[in-house]
Amino acid sequence: MITMSGAAVAAGAERTAQAESFRRSREARGSALAQDYCELIADLLEETGQARAVDIARRLGVAHPTVVKAIGRLKRDGLVRAEPYRSIFLTEEGQRQAIAARRRHQIVLRFLAAIGVSDASARRDAEGIEHHVSEETLQAMARFVEGRG
Repeated sequence: MITMSGAAVAAGAERTAQAESFRRSREARGSALAQDYCELIADLLEETGQARAVDIARRLGVAHPTVVKAIGRLKRDGLVRAEPYRSIFLTEEGQRQAIAARRRHQIVLRFLAAIGVSDASARRDAEGIEHHVSEETLQAMARFVEGRG
């Protein structure tokens, strides 16, 4: 019978926790892209009445084929409806994603402003933080901001 020392068990648990953390981070990056696209499509539809791949590419600063590929994934995932050379529309699930992304973004932005981060830095940083913060941390940020206001 082989037994492991307490240190070996702890090291194994730490490696497992680290692997889980990295897995969650990779998952967040994948969902971040979908959330950003849904949020931007919703913004464009509200601002101009249409969301075209060329407009999305321009806003994101990426090439048109990059957007076309991303829209294909969003269609496959049931987040958008799109036809060639037509506007792109959010499905109900895509709309839910857009609303959730806006909510997360606003909470993080307000939190950063409340702790004294400049407007320019807060806007830039919120774009990344919003996708990688847990719901628990997001709720704590919201409580902090609400308690100040």
